[in-house]
Amino acid sequence: MILTAVVVLSGLYLLWQVRKVIVWCIIALFVAVALYPAVNRIQRWRTRRITAILLAYLGLSLGMIGTIALVVPLLVTQIKSLANLAFAVSQNPEEWLGRVRDYADRFRLVWLYDAGVSQLHNVPAQLGQWMESFLLSSGGFLVSAVGFITALFSILVISFFLLLEGDVFINHGLQLFPEPQRPRMQRILTQTAGAVSGYVTGNLLISLICGVALYVVLIVLGMPYAIVLALIVAVLDLIPQIGATLGGALLVAAGLFVDPWKSLVLLGYFIIYQLVENNILTPMVYSQTIKLHPLAIFVAVLMGGLLYGIVGTLLAIPVAEVIRILGAEWLVAREHRMG
Repeated sequence: MILTAVVVLSGLYLLWQVRKVIVWCIIALFVAVALYPAVNRIQRWRTRRITAILLAYLGLSLGMIGTIALVVPLLVTQIKSLANLAFAVSQNPEEWLGRVRDYADRFRLVWLYDAGVSQLHNVPAQLGQWMESFLLSSGGFLVSAVGFITALFSILVISFFLLLEGDVFINHGLQLFPEPQRPRMQRILTQTAGAVSGYVTGNLLISLICGVALYVVLIVLGMPYAIVLALIVAVLDLIPQIGATLGGALLVAAGLFVDPWKSLVLLGYFIIYQLVENNILTPMVYSQTIKLHPLAIFVAVLMGGLLYGIVGTLLAIPVAEVIRILGAEWLVAREHRMG
């Protein structure tokens, strides 16, 4: 008994030490499942499996490069304009702060203005510390960039081998189960792959719709930096449940620097859009693959975010759906045995 406990605790400790690699493997599994239909379609053109995978990777890379090539010039132009605005504000802060004070007084938010100004006085003294932490600390930008590249390369390599030898891995895994249970396990794997693939595709589609719709609204309102703001909100919208809310809050805050009335219009737009996305768009997109209750989705997103941050939030819904599939299959098997 003591030896068993020691072995179990040692195994748990080892898993905890390599938890980062385990997270990479899980992400790679989701990437492989998302690319699996595309690889199969390419392979039907009588190409080798490895060639189909490389073509799928190439198509994904070209899509990302093409998007960057279209967006970056606009981003550079608008970021320069944003920098010029920040420089103009820094040259004459009294006039800018006076305008903000007038708006705060009009909406009875002087207390918020005073709190913000008191915080601004501490910014110059902290800039050097922030820059050093941003660039050089253990969680700084340079270290994070190296870690991101390492993680990305590892995920792509793992997903490559999962796509290349996925059927072999599945067949070996099925051999671990008794013959009568193998059809059920195959059914579970098929449902799980469909749920993950549908979730990834649906999440990207919803984010694209959010970004395009917002860009049109920003252009109609005559808001500056429309492409930058729409892109930021679209990326944030990839985070389930809370992403669009975070992007909307950021955009409403940005609108205050342009025109408070436009900020109010954007606030109203995001309230309406959230209702449409949560009650119409999301159920319509996920209806074929995700069968979770909205409360279960919300709790799963919160738990995923608390455990693994943004990555956990992104993976929470498909992981919860996999758990639901396993639970449903267990209940069916239990009823069959009792019947």
